[in-house]
Amino acid sequence: MKSGLDKVKSLARATVNWWSRSLWLEILAFVAVAIFAFSVVSTLLDKDESIVALAAPDLTLQQAADVPALYEAESQRATTVSKLSPVFTPSVLYWEDEIVAWASEWGIDPNAAATLMQIESCGNPSAESWAGASGLFQVMPFHFAEGENRFDPATNARRGLDYFAQALQRSGGHVGLAMAGYNGGIGIIPRDYNTWPTETQRYYRWGTGIYREATAGWDSSPTLETWLEAGGRSLCNQAEENLGLR
Repeated sequence: MKSGLDKVKSLARATVNWWSRSLWLEILAFVAVAIFAFSVVSTLLDKDESIVALAAPDLTLQQAADVPALYEAESQRATTVSKLSPVFTPSVLYWEDEIVAWASEWGIDPNAAATLMQIESCGNPSAESWAGASGLFQVMPFHFAEGENRFDPATNARRGLDYFAQALQRSGGHVGLAMAGYNGGIGIIPRDYNTWPTETQRYYRWGTGIYREATAGWDSSPTLETWLEAGGRSLCNQAEENLGLR
C-alpha cells in the first residue's frame, strides 16, 4: 500500500509529465504553424519579386530567358496600325508616317520598327557608329548594293527592315529574338541567351521592354526612360538637333 505521501508524489509526477507532454505538443504545433506560415509568406514574396523583376529593364539572366513567354506579343498582330504608340521620343515620332509605311511593306509591326529606330539612332538619319553602321536603322555597309546611299532614309529602312524581317522569320515571329538577331546576327537566334554577347543581352532587354510597353497601350515607357538615363539621351539630343526639333 502506498502511503499518502507516495500518492501525492505519484500524482505530482503524473501532473508534471502531463504538462511536459502538453508543452512539447504545443511547441511542436507552434513550430509546424510557423513553418507553414513562413512557407506561404515566402511564396507570396517570391511572386511579388518576380513581377517587379520582369517590369525592370535590367533583368537577371534567368529572368530574361523567361521573359519572352511571359509578355511578348506575336509580331504580325499589329501590322495594320496607322499610328505609333506615343511612348517614343519626338525624334522617332518625327518619322511616324514613314515607319508605318515601311513596316507595312515588310509585314512588320510598326511599333517593333520604331523600337529598332529608337535604340539604333533615335531617329537621326546621319547617325554612324564606330563599327561603320549607319543611318536610321544603323545598317552595316555590306547590306547595301553598290551605289546605294546608305544614309538615305528610305534606302536605309529598306535594308534594315529586310534584315529584321529575316530575323523574324528565323525566330518564328518572336520579336525579342528577332531584335537579338538584328543586333548580334541572325545566327545567334537559336543559341542560348547565356552565350550571347553582353551587348546583345542588353539590346534584347531594352528592346523587349520598350516594345512591350509600346504595344500595351501605355502613354509612356519606363524602360525607354531608363534607357535615356543610361546614355540614350545624348543620342536623342543629336537626333533632335539634326532634325531641327530643338
